[in-house]
Amino acid sequence: MLCFVNKDMFKLLANKGRARRAEITTRKGKVQTPCFMPIATKAAVKTISSDEVRQLAPDIILSNTYHLMLRPGQEEIAKLGGLHQFMDWNKPILTDSGGFQVFSLAKKRKITPEDVEFSSHIDGKKYFLSPEDSIKIQMNIGSDIMMVLDECVKLPAEKKYLEKSIKLTTFWAKRCKDFFEKTCAGLDKSSRPLLFGIVQGGLDKVFRLESANGLKEIGFDGYAIGGLAVGETEQEMCSVLDYICAELPADKPHYLMGVGYPHQIVEAVKAGIDMFDCVIPTREARHGRLYFWNKDFVEKTVNIMELDFLSKEFYTTLNIKNEENKFDLTPINSKSKFSELQRYSLAYLRHLFVNEDPLAQRLATLNNLEFYLGLMERIRSDIVSSTRLRCKN
Repeated sequence: MLCFVNKDMFKLLANKGRARRAEITTRKGKVQTPCFMPIATKAAVKTISSDEVRQLAPDIILSNTYHLMLRPGQEEIAKLGGLHQFMDWNKPILTDSGGFQVFSLAKKRKITPEDVEFSSHIDGKKYFLSPEDSIKIQMNIGSDIMMVLDECVKLPAEKKYLEKSIKLTTFWAKRCKDFFEKTCAGLDKSSRPLLFGIVQGGLDKVFRLESANGLKEIGFDGYAIGGLAVGETEQEMCSVLDYICAELPADKPHYLMGVGYPHQIVEAVKAGIDMFDCVIPTREARHGRLYFWNKDFVEKTVNIMELDFLSKEFYTTLNIKNEENKFDLTPINSKSKFSELQRYSLAYLRHLFVNEDPLAQRLATLNNLEFYLGLMERIRSDIVSSTRLRCKN
């Protein structure tokens, strides 16, 4: 069993094998892990308000540097009091660096060793984002956990390109760290944001380990794993996590970027991942796909950390637009903290979707985020209940 305390930032509370129940301290409060970060890409979780996000009670949310750079812009956000005040959120915010857009906007960008040139998807205007620019923007908007600029490579990728890419990502990570330290000079630890490095390398074990070792030499507050869930199989993703988590510093948070489906999250926690983000619960909600606990599983006293590999037995999904739901008067979620989900029926929600009423997306988003955040709460509880390990302060 593991047992250590990092009083400055990361505290391990319990573990079951590699699965870790821990606590991250940021300048805006503590984050209980394993955690899921709802996506507020453009300073809002789509279709719901900050009050509703507060009711859902995540410890941390995620916003995106690239999109906020375009609109409203870093100067505007800073002038408006920073991202927390702008969006009425007083808990921690993690910001992606813009590195994912290097992947997702491949047709609208050009990479050089110095920076990335983007053609805005809004108006075609050109923007240049260097590692230093990325950190500066994240500092200006008030991020609490900042990510280094990296290149996320689409899989499958040629070995020569992967080798070139991880060298660039490590080079950029060093520049991010140097600029970060220069910018934070004079700030005490309680007022400094955290900076995470990002391990890349595709499905190549040698390159992944080289990337991890390069980042460890630089030194970061936490370590993310990027470049997964971008075309590989679930088994391939789990294989990477199995060896790379063991190589990351045990006294720092481990963050798997952009993952995933509920059963993938459970497997990643087993491998040693502490933090997650993904658009799945919100994006699929807007298309009428709902996530629910499997009633048979809930009635059993099963530790979710002991399920079979990639088991989906603990949850189910429902396409609310299907004809079979037309006369279903079952509440959307009778155990929800939101009274509307307790009162409104599946038939009514289907009616809202069929008629393209905006209320439909809001209700589905609340349902899915409540499920995902409830999943993380269940995971944390099952890690603790299986070990009863406590670390002394």
